[in-house]
Amino acid sequence: MKIRVGVLYGGKTTEHEVSIITAVQAMEHLNTDKYDVIPMYLTKENEMYTGDPLKEIEIYREPELLKRYCKNVVCYNKNGALALQSKNGLFKKIVKEVDIVIPCVHGYNMEDGNVEGMLETFNVPYTGSDIYGCTVGQDKVFQKQILNESGISVPKYVWFYDSEYLEDDQKIIENVKKLGFPVIVKPARQGSSIGIEVAKNEEELKDAIEDAIKYDEKILIEEIIPNMVELNCSVLGSSSYCEASVIEQVKGKDEILSFNDKYIGSGAKKAGGKGASKGMLASDRIIPAEIPDKLTKEIQETSKEVFRVLGAAGVVRIDYLYDKKAKKYYVNELNSIPGSLAFYLWKPLNKDYDELLDDMINIAVKRFKKKLKKTTIFESNILQNYGGLKGSKGLKGKLR
Repeated sequence: MKIRVGVLYGGKTTEHEVSIITAVQAMEHLNTDKYDVIPMYLTKENEMYTGDPLKEIEIYREPELLKRYCKNVVCYNKNGALALQSKNGLFKKIVKEVDIVIPCVHGYNMEDGNVEGMLETFNVPYTGSDIYGCTVGQDKVFQKQILNESGISVPKYVWFYDSEYLEDDQKIIENVKKLGFPVIVKPARQGSSIGIEVAKNEEELKDAIEDAIKYDEKILIEEIIPNMVELNCSVLGSSSYCEASVIEQVKGKDEILSFNDKYIGSGAKKAGGKGASKGMLASDRIIPAEIPDKLTKEIQETSKEVFRVLGAAGVVRIDYLYDKKAKKYYVNELNSIPGSLAFYLWKPLNKDYDELLDDMINIAVKRFKKKLKKTTIFESNILQNYGGLKGSKGLKGKLR
């Protein structure tokens, strides 16, 4: 009997379309001899749809077709599986049942632990990091605070809330000036380079902050690493064991690797004749990176340590900034659900995309079984003999 794999994606996020690309790629590469592949698409209004047409990228260009040929469903746990039940119509029926979920979500509201919390409530296994790993993975400030505490190098930074900036913008600007221009301004909990800008002076800084505030209430500002080369490494595993991929060297046409570099430029071209965007694979990159073997091994070991201290699981991508003159590297951020699931970083190690997905599913099942052995509830009812409730006499009278 095939394992019923739900691929969950979309949702109310600025990275909605990026999530669709990642999901369609994953669905194309899941081994259909082993798995029954079930799309679980969330619209921007968080309405869930399922159906085979969702496996093709073209359906998303015509929302009315999507609603006509796919089923609008809701979820609930049914005997250990996740049941997808039709939402509309006089007679509600179960359309599909799911044994395990692969979240292919990106961005704030989706990749930050919300989806994992929902799946935990349904008590269904899922690939990737848990709620805590995803929350830290989405919040760049949390990451830097934890990595600093662990002795792992990150760029110098300041952070603040939009309310603090609106209350005393000059105080914030003075703190940023201590970093020295130019600086990078980021919404702290966005991804795919959305809302990120370089500021070379105070005027540009103010404009960049105003733009970042549109996307998040928490803002991060970092120093720019000189003589910078961007390097990325993927890690696969769990708290028990993990391994690092080859390292890539990313080259963007913009001053920093932008959303345009990642998804719009050459990424608009079709891949494999199926109409799916290449996603992160479309970025201009060198694999493996043209760096010394010693540096490669150091970054791979650091990546495994970052994976551990940030509580990650499944497959992640860790991005680095390398000062080629000072020969020093800094952790930029960890992506708990990387674009295209970073499959292209594993191919040079002879791990094809379908094998990577197999590994992710196997890791998820093992983690789920391990978690089931942990104590999560107590059988005793501590309220049974509790006498501290005021007005209990009146309550007893009502219960008779």
